[in-house]
Amino acid sequence: MKKWEKLPEEFRTEELRPYYEALSHKTVSLVIKRCFDFITALIMTVICLPFMLIIAIWIKCDSRGRVFFLQKRVTKYGRSFYIFKFRTMVSDAEKQGTQVTVKNDSRITRAGRFLRKCRLDELPQLFNVLKGDMTFVGTRPEVPKYVARYTHEMYATLLMPAGITSLASIKFKDEEKLLDGAENTDDVYVNTVLPQKMKYNLEYITRFSFFYDIKLMFMTFFAVI
Repeated sequence: MKKWEKLPEEFRTEELRPYYEALSHKTVSLVIKRCFDFITALIMTVICLPFMLIIAIWIKCDSRGRVFFLQKRVTKYGRSFYIFKFRTMVSDAEKQGTQVTVKNDSRITRAGRFLRKCRLDELPQLFNVLKGDMTFVGTRPEVPKYVARYTHEMYATLLMPAGITSLASIKFKDEEKLLDGAENTDDVYVNTVLPQKMKYNLEYITRFSFFYDIKLMFMTFFAVI
């Protein structure tokens, strides 16, 4: 971890300090976490490549557009990166509405509905893990415009790399249903859904350990099943 005085200015607040101090005593667990991430992501990438190729062909046959969807997100210490996903929406979907997906979203393709339901659209994030932009367990990365609405305390979730799964992801696995029918989806997400998710994300920071990560990975597996 960076020294306190080396953190970005928006991180050096009293609201964030307790979370920083909690993580600063878990250096060994953080190193083990990164080693586990890299080795596991490398093995899974090799195993999943044939399946990813099949999915890529299905996406191309199902609708026009690129196979992968790249979107700018925010990870550790507020650094921007591009998240990799299989494309599950029509081309230029972001120009046709909000950056939050709702239930029965007309922009989702036929292949995309299956991929999203089984979380297979997130397989390419193995590349993000290998690069070090993401980890298997951690706060799901938000787009910059939502991070700009963070409170001082919420910035604590950016003390660790963004994650593929988290306790909040499990609790809000049906997030699209919560946003269905909202008059202003962005406002409902920022003012209602995001604060609730952040309670779980901040709890994760205080409870973090390597074995807790393993527990959350198993919980995610059963949640998807």
